[in-house]
Amino acid sequence: MTTEISIHPTAIVASGAVLGEGVKIGPYCVVGENVVLGDEVDLVAHVTLDGHTSIGARTKVFPFASLGHPPQHLRYAGETSRLIIGDDCTIREQVTMNPGTAGGGMETRVGDNCFFMVGSHVAHDCHVGNNVIFTNCATIGGHCQVGDRAILGGLAAVHQWCRIGESAFVGGMSAVQADVIPYGSVLGNRAYLGGLNIVGLKRQGFAREEIHRLRQAYRLLFSNEGTLMERVEDVGELFPNDKLVQKVVTFIRDGSDRSMVVPASARAA
Repeated sequence: MTTEISIHPTAIVASGAVLGEGVKIGPYCVVGENVVLGDEVDLVAHVTLDGHTSIGARTKVFPFASLGHPPQHLRYAGETSRLIIGDDCTIREQVTMNPGTAGGGMETRVGDNCFFMVGSHVAHDCHVGNNVIFTNCATIGGHCQVGDRAILGGLAAVHQWCRIGESAFVGGMSAVQADVIPYGSVLGNRAYLGGLNIVGLKRQGFAREEIHRLRQAYRLLFSNEGTLMERVEDVGELFPNDKLVQKVVTFIRDGSDRSMVVPASARAA
């Protein structure tokens, strides 16, 4: 059964735009010629979409969101880059997302079932996983990676090129200048690692024994003996079959151009 498309008379939809079944485009929206909207996408009102932007099925976009306009990058020269947003996302008022650049793979990608609250921002060349939450005005700079089920608190700001691990929690008003381990919880004006996201782990249904082993590994990883990479190798050998621990070990081994967010005590040392 085909569902009709609904376009408000005040909306402007370019002739080249591709609209799926049941799409709703509300008052004063502007949809560019290279935009693709999946089935049942809902643009509430005053939404502007441009560039090579694709929005997945059943995603709802609220007033004054701006998606797919040119990246805020001085070296961007008009190259045909993309913004790809997944299914079942909620994008609230004044959210901004930019496509990629030639220096970052030409693509910004957002996963499924994500929730972007008022004023949050996804910069060029970022990759955001599934089931991620950006609270009001949370911002990530260019080339960042955010793992599945991560949560960024209100007014949090993540430096470009940083990685936020799976199920990590970034506290409100935190400035993140380095990578955050999976399941980590960071907070503070210059973010430090405050421990593990125990609440998130429990909500996801992990067993007490699994959480206990992860806490053991955490204490070993951020002890004062040896170097971080030596401790990583030790933890990897001690917990060879533990999926949670191995995700943290792999994340640190993979590395990036950024350092790691560590506990305040380790940073002081």
